[in-house]
Amino acid sequence: MGKKIDGKQIALQIRKEVQQKNEAFAAKYEMQPCLAVILVGNHPASLSYVQSKVKACKEVGMESRLIQLDAEVSEADLLKEIEKLNQDAYVDGILVQLPLPQHIHEDTVVYAIDPNKDVDGFHPINIGKMMLGVDTFYPCTPHGVIKMLEAISYDLCGKNVVVIGRSMIVGKPMAQLCLEQNATVTVCHSKTKDLTFYTKHADVIIVAVGKPLFLTEDQVSPGAVVIDVGINRNAKGKLVGDVDTESVLKVADYVTPVPGGVGPMTITMLLWNTIIAAERRVLAGTKNNHCFLG
Repeated sequence: MGKKIDGKQIALQIRKEVQQKNEAFAAKYEMQPCLAVILVGNHPASLSYVQSKVKACKEVGMESRLIQLDAEVSEADLLKEIEKLNQDAYVDGILVQLPLPQHIHEDTVVYAIDPNKDVDGFHPINIGKMMLGVDTFYPCTPHGVIKMLEAISYDLCGKNVVVIGRSMIVGKPMAQLCLEQNATVTVCHSKTKDLTFYTKHADVIIVAVGKPLFLTEDQVSPGAVVIDVGINRNAKGKLVGDVDTESVLKVADYVTPVPGGVGPMTITMLLWNTIIAAERRVLAGTKNNHCFLG
């Protein structure tokens, strides 16, 4: 039997590091890093995610600011709110909770965020920097996966990695970050023929397709590491991932569980990006003078 990777414990260790960075920042500049979160509407899942982010900020000593807007807010008014935050010297990171109502174009909203405050790592400038191998804000979930592999001392160099899913949130940036670690990467998707051929030849399989229990033990080779990014509800309402965890554990060396695997890492890397944003903005002199005054 393989082992489950404890994402909660790894996230806790990284949050301790973030907390230490926050304390050092506050002591030096006499202010806390600040994350602003915009929530449009009152979708229960989105509200739950936002509350988790606000709680996480408080736990590490980071300031959070929640802007709640009506579901009928116009795209123009939402963009005005974003611009206010772009210009606000007290705000280090900006996050707009997705998904947005259908009348609002998500790309337009993401592109409106100042790249220096784009702690989600979705702005085209930050995506472009990532593709070029330039230091930037990495998308939180893929970055969290890399940190999990580092935590179990797994070296991706020379390994065959299969990423199942090609979204801009997980699949594509995940593939790029693995390439940065000198892995040989194959991206599979809904049009891939004979998916099992690729997964059976993989040292690492990263699944992000949004289909409950999609990957099974017969698709995995002994000794593989399987990372489950999926979050789904089964017919009984139970939270499950894209991987049939218990069966895959019979052949794989490591599997991330759902819940308790990749999920805790996503918010943790959001906090990480926010403190980095604060440090960079102060060093660049883009904060107002109040940051340096007693």
